[in-house]
Amino acid sequence: MTARSDRFAVHRRDAMRLFGGAALAAATGGCGGAQSPAPGGLSAVPLHFDSITNVAKRVKSGEVSPVALAELMLARIAGLDGQLNSYQTVMAEQAMAAARAAEDAIGAGTYLGPLHGIPIAVKDLFFTAGVVTKSGVAARSGFVPDHDATVVQKLKQAGAIILGKLNLTEGALNGYHPDFRIPVNPWNADYSTSGSSSGSGVATAAGLCFASLGTDTGGSIRNPSSASGVVGLKPTYGRVSRQGVFVLAESLDHVGPMTRYVTDAAIMFEAMAGHDPQDTTSLADPVPSLTTALDGNIAGMKVGFDPQYALDGVNSDIAAALESALDMFRASGAEIVDMEMPAFGLDEFMMWVEICAYEAVRAHRDTYPSQADSYGASFGGFLEFGLGVTDELFARRLVQMRAYGQAVELALTSVDGLVCPSGHEPGLASNDTGYGGLVIPSDEAVAATFRFAFPVNFAGIPSLTVPAGFTDAGAPFGMQIIGKRLNEPELVRLGFAFEQAAGLSGRHPDLGL
Repeated sequence: MTARSDRFAVHRRDAMRLFGGAALAAATGGCGGAQSPAPGGLSAVPLHFDSITNVAKRVKSGEVSPVALAELMLARIAGLDGQLNSYQTVMAEQAMAAARAAEDAIGAGTYLGPLHGIPIAVKDLFFTAGVVTKSGVAARSGFVPDHDATVVQKLKQAGAIILGKLNLTEGALNGYHPDFRIPVNPWNADYSTSGSSSGSGVATAAGLCFASLGTDTGGSIRNPSSASGVVGLKPTYGRVSRQGVFVLAESLDHVGPMTRYVTDAAIMFEAMAGHDPQDTTSLADPVPSLTTALDGNIAGMKVGFDPQYALDGVNSDIAAALESALDMFRASGAEIVDMEMPAFGLDEFMMWVEICAYEAVRAHRDTYPSQADSYGASFGGFLEFGLGVTDELFARRLVQMRAYGQAVELALTSVDGLVCPSGHEPGLASNDTGYGGLVIPSDEAVAATFRFAFPVNFAGIPSLTVPAGFTDAGAPFGMQIIGKRLNEPELVRLGFAFEQAAGLSGRHPDLGL
């Protein structure tokens, strides 16, 4: 205890004085107009909205303690999440124990790196030993795993503090079970939070954690990142272990970080990625350093753009932002390369639906259809649809998916990253259906709106979403940069350069706390 109080300028007995109650608003602001820090530099941003890079330096130097950080975040969750609904389970006792251990270790001279003592949260389909993991599914409300998911283990080993489990759509598809709360967009309660990592996007944007974990089967890291105005990295398929992560669709699921800054996504990736012998889909490729790529220099890089793919039917605010981004890349020395993405329509959309539904039925075989009545209207309807997907149709669709994925990779051969929108129409509840029933689009034009999400999962290639602007009505939206297999370093290099030029990472929702 003595080492801890001597080491840290802000330690536990100061936490509520500096960060709690009425003083919390004064100490941390809450203003949506705060200026963005240069990650790693001095910052005027409220502590709860600051970058992991900046906060880690303050923790390492002893200026701020892990205990104070954990108490700050738990106080914000208690004060704000009753309206935002981002957390399913708050692990306050475990978080404070881990924060005290981190504070003792750092005070004794053992510093593990930039995540040591940093409070984060995980989507509630990642196994956490001794803590219920519901996956948004009522039939799993009593499931308590006896071990952590590999990625949770890795983050704990890096010193991260797990604050709790974040809400999601039922089974990580779309639509929510009536027993679970629907996350609320911190920018405006009328805006969509998208799916399925909706709680992760909300908590990260609202400053209720410094980073979060999401999963992406068909855009579920990228869409909620876009909707909540945060950064989302969907790595290459197999880069991050899925051991201990409840499955939606084995062939399509990816695990990745959601953060407020590109640098933070790079830090999270380096801690999360790597081969896991317990996951048969895990890649043996060495984990690259992403943080060393973040120097802002993109001269000579090739940025791909397909105007028809990226702009057809797209909101005018997003279209203008993409054009501005291309101008920025060009001015920074990058070459803009015209390219053509494979066509995507109703058949490709149904290919995703049929593969996902077939595999989801098998992932839920312990509770569906034996407990079909316990499922909500949307996901229950999806599983019912999946029962009708035959083995022969599934096998045929897998062959088609792999061929389509190869065509996507071929299109990207000559570029470092393809620029396009991240998700659906900003501000609208366009791909989350509340507590309603299953809706499968049958219109070619509607199906084509999924062209920014599904092809990336078909190909298993990486993609980075970065905040790109706001509509005239104030709804945030993101820009997606899609890369070749294992191309994460190039994506974060481009994303970081855009982030620095755009200056949007300094805008945060004004929550009054």
